[in-house]
Amino acid sequence: MQTKLYFNTANTKAKTKNKLFKAIQEESKHIGYYNLPNQDTSEIVDYSNDFDENIEHIVVLGIGGSSLGAKAIDEFLKPVKKPKRKLHFFESTDPINIAENLSSIDMDKAHFLIISKSGGTVETISIFKYIFAPRPHKENYTFITDKDSNLDKFAKDLGSKVFYLPENVGGRFSVLSIVGLLPLALVGVDITALLKGAKDVQESFFGNGHLHTSLIEKAIFYAKHHTNYNINCLFAYSDTLKYFSEWYVQLWGESLGKKQRHSTFHVGMTPIGLIGPKDQHSFLQLIMEGTRDKSVTFIKIKDFKYEMYIPPVTLAYLESLDILNGVPFHELIHLQCNSVMESLQNKGDIPLDEIIIDQVNEQSIGSLIYYYELLTSLVGELIDVNTYNQPGVEEGKIILKKKLTE
Repeated sequence: MQTKLYFNTANTKAKTKNKLFKAIQEESKHIGYYNLPNQDTSEIVDYSNDFDENIEHIVVLGIGGSSLGAKAIDEFLKPVKKPKRKLHFFESTDPINIAENLSSIDMDKAHFLIISKSGGTVETISIFKYIFAPRPHKENYTFITDKDSNLDKFAKDLGSKVFYLPENVGGRFSVLSIVGLLPLALVGVDITALLKGAKDVQESFFGNGHLHTSLIEKAIFYAKHHTNYNINCLFAYSDTLKYFSEWYVQLWGESLGKKQRHSTFHVGMTPIGLIGPKDQHSFLQLIMEGTRDKSVTFIKIKDFKYEMYIPPVTLAYLESLDILNGVPFHELIHLQCNSVMESLQNKGDIPLDEIIIDQVNEQSIGSLIYYYELLTSLVGELIDVNTYNQPGVEEGKIILKKKLTE
């Protein structure tokens, strides 16, 4: 992974950087996601290797952090690596969505992963009930939950396999835990390479490597200017990153949109996920000429691996576009990205930075995920919020259960 910042960080004091790094070092001792790249995955690998070969569909019943990360990785890899099985996600109580998803699954060749920390997730359990009622057989289900939770007790009574969530790993930071690794391993994703990518970033940051300075300086800039540039746009130049953008929106919004720990102020930055070149023809206008309240991160893929060229064809009345003839598509999309970046740089008042990942593979997406988790933690520390709770989300859940009770 390569990164480059296009905004001024010259005024960042060494004292500020050191204080932030020490705070994150201390936090990493008790927040569980930091150490996930070093975990033992032998149980997951063994379970995956011994899995029923007749199963063709892995169905995840989970919402938010229980599904978005695995979905992002699966959708990132699928275009270049045919999955061993099809991975499905039930994330909504929309009956149209449920019916459509069920219609695409051969239920006799499906296995269901039920993911809920306590078993109290309304969306997950309501869909599980619908599926379980006609199929109450232990071999159809694997559960991922907290040890001794109500869902754990149910799973044990049923006799199904149970995996336990690691300690102090919140849902939106859980993709590199059993939550993401199990479904991904079952569809053929190389989870060792995935964690290797995350470990590369971990070692670079904590070992004072090339990502150490850029991550800290980027976080300090975001925090320092979070009231002015309160919208953070991720502009990814590959359709494979569409669902990664959705994962980032949850991670950034749910972690940073809070009331400060030591004041009554409400803070946060609004995350927006964009895909180039498509969104060059829509949202770019707002960035270019709209209110100066947005920072933009561009993500590029260095090697697309596909050698596809625009044929040297001249079309009547469209001769001006013969400049495209012979241009490879991978070069065209890089030129499009670079042109947009240059046009925004010319404005002089839009903070930009760039992330380049090597190619579409497990290691690259593992690196990108851990990079954004670290960045989120750094910014959260600086803007003085509890990065790992979600009281605003919980309040709505409490009201919903009260309404259901009534």
